[in-house]
Amino acid sequence: MRQTPTRASSPASRSPRPRAALVAVAAAAVVGSTLAAAPASASAAPATDTTQFRGVNWADPRDNFADDYLQLSGLSTSDTYRQTYAKASRVIAAFRANLGANTVRLPINPYTVDGAYWKSYRGVIDAASDQGFKVIVSYWEGTGDRKDGYIDDEATYWPMWNTVVKAYKNDKRVYFEPMNEPHGYTDTEWADIAAKWLNTYPAVPRNRVFVSGAGYNDHVTSVCADPRLKGTYLSLHHYGFWKSYATYDEWVADLKVRIGDCANRTVADEFGAPMTTGLNYNVKTPDDNYVNFIQAVTDTFRELKMGSVYWPGLRTDDTYSLQKLVGPVDRPWLETTNQSGADRLAWGWGRGKPVKD
Repeated sequence: MRQTPTRASSPASRSPRPRAALVAVAAAAVVGSTLAAAPASASAAPATDTTQFRGVNWADPRDNFADDYLQLSGLSTSDTYRQTYAKASRVIAAFRANLGANTVRLPINPYTVDGAYWKSYRGVIDAASDQGFKVIVSYWEGTGDRKDGYIDDEATYWPMWNTVVKAYKNDKRVYFEPMNEPHGYTDTEWADIAAKWLNTYPAVPRNRVFVSGAGYNDHVTSVCADPRLKGTYLSLHHYGFWKSYATYDEWVADLKVRIGDCANRTVADEFGAPMTTGLNYNVKTPDDNYVNFIQAVTDTFRELKMGSVYWPGLRTDDTYSLQKLVGPVDRPWLETTNQSGADRLAWGWGRGKPVKD
């Protein structure tokens, strides 16, 4: 639910994606007030913690919602496989050098996978895997009327996954996320689809599947409690713009209620805040909602031994982007947009120093 703007704007004008923006915020608030009564079992954990996932999202400038080829920031759909692989190798190397990341989350859709660009797009996945990165591939719905929280078209959805699973089921570094933010479905309906995905691809080990939390990935308690999804990882999204203001303690409580007792299966594969507006996340600033948010969630990830994947590591013209492109188009490199944000990310991953008083 990153839903961040495509160009710089003031915090007051930043809002969720146009479709059902108020519903999204309202749903987030409702979840926070109701899930405390519905803890879920974490007995089906694939590991004792998820700290091995330390990463960032690499996104299309359109926020990955597209009815055509996905074009990650810094790449071109006219590039060959070799060109894509070369550019992606440099971006992935920069994620590691600048941030210490070892994981990247990438979008897929049927247009890209079933089209001529798939051969080139695979260069991104291959380049990341070849450098030892964990790669989470996640299905994004389309834009316009298709931007409704449902699978756009099951007649193209399943063939897309057939292609992706066939290509990468034997690559232990590639992980599969059946859908990003399935908020069109009820909790039960979404769990049914996730279970169908697992049954359709039994050759994929369950510990290489990320089942999105229900709604906008905003709570994992319901999917965690479903025995059909045993052994999978769970993906959670969490954003500071869900509230106009909350204290540090309120943000900690808000996050923990969405996780329940499922932290040892959960990876926060989206969370983010403004990085190009000059905020200092290394100093306590109680009157700033976003500073409270970033400090609270990274402290909590560290405490609960949870992996996290920041949104976005790289997305052109996004004020939340922690990296920006520099250098020639054919030899891209990255620079960090906010070192204090990078410091908090590292702290959540178990490195670095705590916030200054």
